[in-house]
Amino acid sequence: MCGIFAYLNYLTPKTRKEIVDILINGLKRLEYRGYDSAGTHFHFFKNRQNTTLPEFFTRVFLGIGIDEHEADMGIRLIKKKGKVKALQDEIEDSAKSLDLEGAHHVHCGIAHTRWATHGVPSEVNSHPHRSGHDNDFIVVHNGILTNYKDVKVFLQNKGYEFESDTDTEVIAKLIKHLHSVYPKNTFRELVEKTIQQLEGAFACCFKSKKFPGECVGTRRGSPLLVGIKTESDLVSDSIPIQFSPYEDPKKYQYGAPLPSPGPNRKKSTVFRVDSHNDREEISPSSPADAVEYFFASDASAIIEHTDRVIFLEDDDVAAIQNGVLTIHRIKRDGDSNNPISREVTTLKMEIQEIMKGNYSR
Repeated sequence: MCGIFAYLNYLTPKTRKEIVDILINGLKRLEYRGYDSAGTHFHFFKNRQNTTLPEFFTRVFLGIGIDEHEADMGIRLIKKKGKVKALQDEIEDSAKSLDLEGAHHVHCGIAHTRWATHGVPSEVNSHPHRSGHDNDFIVVHNGILTNYKDVKVFLQNKGYEFESDTDTEVIAKLIKHLHSVYPKNTFRELVEKTIQQLEGAFACCFKSKKFPGECVGTRRGSPLLVGIKTESDLVSDSIPIQFSPYEDPKKYQYGAPLPSPGPNRKKSTVFRVDSHNDREEISPSSPADAVEYFFASDASAIIEHTDRVIFLEDDDVAAIQNGVLTIHRIKRDGDSNNPISREVTTLKMEIQEIMKGNYSR
């Protein structure tokens, strides 16, 4: 089992060290969960392959993706095997080149702790995975894709080269391919098109230098929740869902033209911070609208920052752009019975309880 974590600060000034510390601490919370669940795997390997505890830690890999200290330099990936402490040490050793004292008013970072399932344990097989050497798109993923070999062959025939043995790498390269086919699509629309081509279980968070200051998370069969932290009041305790009326994706394999949304498509409903007026979205110019968002595999990585969370459902696509959170769904048979909104839930449990799995969602 893997753990994913993402953090986006909007109009909330943070040094790069503060951002990295939040990502590292998120991984520490998920590392505990991973050890607990991976401990079962450890016993499995011990019984079947005589694996010792030190060998178990060589099967755990971690990584983060953050912006370079200069905006036009792209995205920096840092990966390491072993405990989170090993990744933390690697970051400290790279402190000078990372410019940890530099500050960001808007920034998105993603992180991942991995128990090796596809590919041998190695740093190149660790997340985040990238679309290419330019790091245009990166992704962290929890789950197993059942059709990744077919997607991989398609992308290889398009000229994409793979550097890992994982199923996840196809996601990063597929979204880049779709961006080349649909260059005017939003980040969220590209993610929607990408997951329509995937089969199996996944929870993913995406980051891209093409869409700075944005983050998109989605899930199907693996857990993912969003935490919201702001000093302002929330306009509503629920977020209406916007449905995207795409046709059956099986008619459009891996980037063949998908039909454009029709003229009757409704405008997205946004989740916003209460600023005591009727604005439809957060204004970047107002410091009162500072907000922080967290994506995580479970609540243990979020609860120390905020107790207000949204539990995403299968095929939800949660996108943050200009500090505004929207939730969309790809229309599928049976969706008519789903709730038309997602509730903002207030967690009332202690970290110790959550990390033991004693919560209902």
